[in-house]
Amino acid sequence: MTISTADLRAQAREHLLPHFTRRATWQDEALPVIVRGEGSHVFDDTGRRYLDGLSGLFCVNMGHGRSDIVAAAAAQMQQLAYWTNWSATHPSAVEAATLISGLGPAGLGTTFFVSSGSEAVESALKFSRQYHLSQGEGRRVKFIARDMAYHGTTMGALSVTGIDRFKDPFGPLLPGVRHFPNTGYDTLGNGESAAQLPSLQALLQIIEEEGADTIAAIIAEPVQNAGGALVPPEGYWQELRRICDRIGCLLIADEVITAFGRVGEWFGSTRFGADPDIITFAKGVTSGYAPFGGVLIRDGLVRSLMDSPKAGMFSHGTTWGGHPVSSAVTVANLTAMRDEGILHHVRDEEPRLQRGLTEIRENHACVKDWRGTGFFYVVEFTGNRHTGRELTALETASITREVLPAAMKRVNLLTRADDRGGAMLVLCPPLVADGAVLDELLLSVEAVVSAVEHYLGS
Repeated sequence: MTISTADLRAQAREHLLPHFTRRATWQDEALPVIVRGEGSHVFDDTGRRYLDGLSGLFCVNMGHGRSDIVAAAAAQMQQLAYWTNWSATHPSAVEAATLISGLGPAGLGTTFFVSSGSEAVESALKFSRQYHLSQGEGRRVKFIARDMAYHGTTMGALSVTGIDRFKDPFGPLLPGVRHFPNTGYDTLGNGESAAQLPSLQALLQIIEEEGADTIAAIIAEPVQNAGGALVPPEGYWQELRRICDRIGCLLIADEVITAFGRVGEWFGSTRFGADPDIITFAKGVTSGYAPFGGVLIRDGLVRSLMDSPKAGMFSHGTTWGGHPVSSAVTVANLTAMRDEGILHHVRDEEPRLQRGLTEIRENHACVKDWRGTGFFYVVEFTGNRHTGRELTALETASITREVLPAAMKRVNLLTRADDRGGAMLVLCPPLVADGAVLDELLLSVEAVVSAVEHYLGS
């Protein structure tokens, strides 16, 4: 039986609780119903074609509608639809873990699989605490993260998240968590090193206040999403590594977004010279074709925990961790990414995106700046760049909740209007997007920016 569009929307409003969606949006009679995807585009139930400017949700790296990835999932489902990694294993999980170990930074060769980015962060926090306990350092239970950073929705991941409005409805959260400034306002003067950055000086002050021997781990994204695609200053991650080594804590790189090609490398840690102990990942590992995530851990840490008489195992697990179908999808996705040279493509096309965004900025005084790298950008708005006028709170709310969504709908662009740290438009196209698609994206952005300028002028 075919369900009409009106009935489908009515059933959604009655039976489906949405994620991070305002009531007015969910009740809108024009609520999008996406039914099909092809390459860098998706189609709604009326046949309308949209450019996917956010890769679904930072995850559809290899584009929509790939028959090879679907075939891998179907073949695995026919052979073995489900088994666990509890006291046993199965071939597809081993193959996926082995493949990922060959792509990651040297020394990080052990993967613990879960189903999402939030679960990956939760697992990294739990591993950090249990590792220190197994080594006789039970006082190391505290975590330090960055302001405005988003690390997930589970209680531990939410605790290290640095966005108060996401946390306030669910407190009290995990104790012993502090936040230090992100790199949004960090700049290096002539002759200065990363050690002199204000954000890292603030981090050292927090460590002194809390006690170096109580810190379990410092967690940060190679490029921070919330706050606007914040690319770290040169030497930043190397200094983070030195700080962690000096005080004896672990360094966690949250790569739920930046892993698997988003910034032109298999891992953002590689691009920025980071040397983390733990990497969290999800999203692009399957290009969204199946739920999956994981924690890539330094081999020596795993051996120390497993060999410890106080541990002997990582006391954590999930029903779906290392699911055979998701593992098979991972192998098919990453193999296609490797064979089709996607990382080189991202680095080759990066200048095209950056030139286009620079031109848009120069043509519109309402653009404060653009930030990002690879296929990961934001355009940030201001009242007037030439006069220095900032947006009012009302203007920020109007732009992100009304002006940008309406303008994007007019040009058939699906992406995110973000108000975490300013009024911003997020741009993360699928990594397979070719020159024609990227030009289409830039034309759409030009039209959307013009709508913001018109709003401010009126």
